[in-house]
Amino acid sequence: MHTVWKGAISFGLVHVPVKMFSATEDKDISMKYIHKECGSPISYVRRCPTCDADVNWEEIARGYEYEKGKYVLFEKEELEQLSARTERTITILDFVDLHEIDPIYFQKTYYLSPDQAGSNAYQLLLEAMRQSGKIGIAKIAIRSKSSLAAIRVMEGCLAVETIFFPDEIRPISQVPNLPEQISTNEKELTMARLLIEQLSTPFEPEKYTDDYRINLLQLIESKVAGEEISLAPARPESNVIDLMAALQASIEAVKPIATDPGPAKSKRGRTKAPAAEGAAAGGGKRTKAAAEGAGSGEPEVVTKPKRKSAGKTAKKTIS
Repeated sequence: MHTVWKGAISFGLVHVPVKMFSATEDKDISMKYIHKECGSPISYVRRCPTCDADVNWEEIARGYEYEKGKYVLFEKEELEQLSARTERTITILDFVDLHEIDPIYFQKTYYLSPDQAGSNAYQLLLEAMRQSGKIGIAKIAIRSKSSLAAIRVMEGCLAVETIFFPDEIRPISQVPNLPEQISTNEKELTMARLLIEQLSTPFEPEKYTDDYRINLLQLIESKVAGEEISLAPARPESNVIDLMAALQASIEAVKPIATDPGPAKSKRGRTKAPAAEGAAAGGGKRTKAAAEGAGSGEPEVVTKPKRKSAGKTAKKTIS
């Protein structure tokens, strides 16, 4: 791993030297813009439109536009001096519970390892945080960018999650076309809850794949091999949605095929109703919504199906 930052964690008077490594990687497939005429890649030039000349890096400064067309300039040393005090220290301000932080705040994850002779202090902080169940809220500066950070334990390693400052989160009131009052159809709501229940499963991240990247890699291999590629015609889209029909079809698509165990007899010798058989097959956990649906012809909750990841591959016909 490449070291992206080197400094120390500070909490109270304790100083923990650490190195930082990026915990994630961007697997997007990089492409260049090519001139169709000759097949050469297009180059981007730093050019001044006023002087009509190319500009070298030595002649470039950073600037802030305070009015239209008017800028205040900063030298590199001036900006570096602003962050000099904080860029080498992760200062823990508070310890909080992880569930108190909304996911919207999280940005990027980094791993921390002990640096130099900081192994003992590193292990002390890690174990103390593990036993307390708390995470640390700190301030950090990476590449002159200041941000908040959450320090937590991940499988025997300290990790840093950079998080937004509160004023960087846009208020929901700015989102257009949000309904002022929520009004739903009770039958549609019942069906939607049944569908959510049938699709509910423990989170297993390894079963999710980037189908677009897989298909694009296969398409690249086909083109390199000189294969002729044909594109499947796009399906016509319709803006008219029948919610009940869509919900019904969705539930039917994930409903497992149940085997018929034969009629079961009750204690009084009478045959149980099909609805009772469905409840028995589901382990006796039959919701009120399912009971109402059984009386109105709507599907009831049965055992949850195991879903497979839909990873379609692109061969010669690309859809």
